[in-house]
Amino acid sequence: MIFHLSGPWAIAIDVAVWLVIHLGVGMSTARMSPDSFNPESWLYRQRVWERGGKTYNTVLKVKRWRRLLPDGVALFKGGFKKEHLENADAVHIKGLILETCRAEFTHWVIFLFALIFFLWNDWWIGLIMVAYGLVTNMPCIITQRHNRIRLNRLLERYSPGRRPNRRAWLSRLSG
Repeated sequence: MIFHLSGPWAIAIDVAVWLVIHLGVGMSTARMSPDSFNPESWLYRQRVWERGGKTYNTVLKVKRWRRLLPDGVALFKGGFKKEHLENADAVHIKGLILETCRAEFTHWVIFLFALIFFLWNDWWIGLIMVAYGLVTNMPCIITQRHNRIRLNRLLERYSPGRRPNRRAWLSRLSG
């Protein structure tokens, strides 16, 4: 701890700092070029333990709770809203895949900022802030990874020249 705050001031500063972190990181990553995100890079690549998305469905039950998560893209320009998909062509799917990379990156960065709370809080409050960062960001990271696996599967199914039936495509995506 570099300096010590306690009581209501510490709580007010912790809340304000989390707000600045969430908005600041969100705005910064929203302005990044989609070319900054490579779905094949180490961070975004599918892992063996994900088992093609089965871990998210069977162990973490993502389909039960993913719709409860807020859509942060509503706060920032230029993103894709998750609730409404425009079309099923390869270009659009690739754009959605890049957006999952951007969102995952955003939530990892927000989570890493939890460490700064050790600068002015007691160690146990710092741990609470890390737990808060984990609880608020890990569901978003999990959802982005789950969606990216599913979108990559769709991209493999549909060639760039073929435009599938939108209803069939959306039912596969939501199922």
